[in-house]
Amino acid sequence: MKKNIENRDDLSLLVHTFYAKIRTNAEMGHFFNETITDWDAHLEKLTDFWENNLFAVRKYSGNPIAAHVEVDEKFHHTVNPDIFGLWLNLWFETLEELFEGENVELLKRRARKMGTFLLISIYENRTRNQSAFSAQTSM
Repeated sequence: MKKNIENRDDLSLLVHTFYAKIRTNAEMGHFFNETITDWDAHLEKLTDFWENNLFAVRKYSGNPIAAHVEVDEKFHHTVNPDIFGLWLNLWFETLEELFEGENVELLKRRARKMGTFLLISIYENRTRNQSAFSAQTSM
């Protein structure tokens, strides 16, 4: 029988299981595998992020928007809604495989909102950069 997500150990299992899937995914694994150099540290940071998000434990420090914008730039603006949709589907799948309960539904909603916000931020950055480039070339 599955249980609700109750603590950091549960979140660590979720994060490790989820990113094992991400790393081997043909459509999106390269974004992660070519960017992350220390997976152990990255998985701890992501566990901190979700622990902060779910249990208000203030260990996480970082800027997810800047990190995702940087990845989009590194990969020549190829991060798109399909990639975020795939990420979200794998997140939901992993949550449902491992757990059940209120916190599963909460993490689904928060991931959906976060993905939307990150994608909007990536596109806003592209628009700003395009506007700056256009302004420079018209001078």
